[in-house]
Amino acid sequence: MTRDVLVAGETLIDFIPEQAGPLEDVAGFERRPGGAPANVAVALARLKRPPLFWTRIGADPFGRYLERTLADHGLPDRLIERDDGAKTTLAFVTHDETGDREFTFHREGTADTRLEPGRVDDETLADCEWVHAGGVALASGSSRAATLDLLERAAGAGCTISFDPNWRPELWPDEGAFASVAADALAHVDVCFATVDELERLGFAGETPTAVAQAAIDDGPIHTVFVTRGSDGAVAVAGEDAPWTAGSVEHSGFAVDAVDATGAGDAFVAGGIAALRDGGDGGNVGAGGADGDRGMLEDAVAFANAVAATATSGRGAMSALPTRDAVAALLAEQRRYA
Repeated sequence: MTRDVLVAGETLIDFIPEQAGPLEDVAGFERRPGGAPANVAVALARLKRPPLFWTRIGADPFGRYLERTLADHGLPDRLIERDDGAKTTLAFVTHDETGDREFTFHREGTADTRLEPGRVDDETLADCEWVHAGGVALASGSSRAATLDLLERAAGAGCTISFDPNWRPELWPDEGAFASVAADALAHVDVCFATVDELERLGFAGETPTAVAQAAIDDGPIHTVFVTRGSDGAVAVAGEDAPWTAGSVEHSGFAVDAVDATGAGDAFVAGGIAALRDGGDGGNVGAGGADGDRGMLEDAVAFANAVAATATSGRGAMSALPTRDAVAALLAEQRRYA
């Protein structure tokens, strides 16, 4: 079966705290599968759009658990590599009282830092229409070169490239290096999913989220930027080179009883990819834009926000990712009370 989306990057273990507060005050954690690209891949599978997933996991108990988890979610194992010489990355998450998160990584020489250039062959890329990657893989090891190589070859193959900078200060002691390396990736990117803070760290400035996104588009070759704003929703801006109508749209998000925001951004990315691939509404469950391609972008933001909001209703990143039916129910409720 030919699959038209390829996601690349890390799969790791998130340790979710039992209570809010600094790491030194947390008494216990719950193990959860995670990693931004892994979350995106699983979210797409749960939205009935299972992608190919290129990742590398350790041959340790955590790696075996992740391998089984990815299989349980229906991801094909064709590009899931096991590294017999490395362990699996561990990320300890802490929450403050508002739900904002910080991460402490144990990632020195782990499997996800050891992706190798060229492991995704040209024939596979020729069968892909969309390739997505994130910034964590660029932070260290051979995975940086492997990810940049993948994006360059995918662009050459005519794939749509999307990118999430996923700024994690713990992984980038030199903030300037983050901007420099991410710029190498952005040279091949069509669609960017980012926060205002991330875009500013990449050197784009503006008085509003829309203006910051437009600055990124003006710098090229990015043609569409989704600016995520947590519980305040998101803004999407498309330039003249976008395959949908140029302009900006804003969606205020959805009011839900949030339990844990871990992975909500990744859920948004998956919702955005699914929606743009399916014509704007993620598969005929959106509001249905009345203005042609502009409606497509508007519906894509709404659908992505609905996926993200639904994902906050459970604990953990991957384990809380919603089904298409759950997203459809939230969108239907929103339309009913609009």
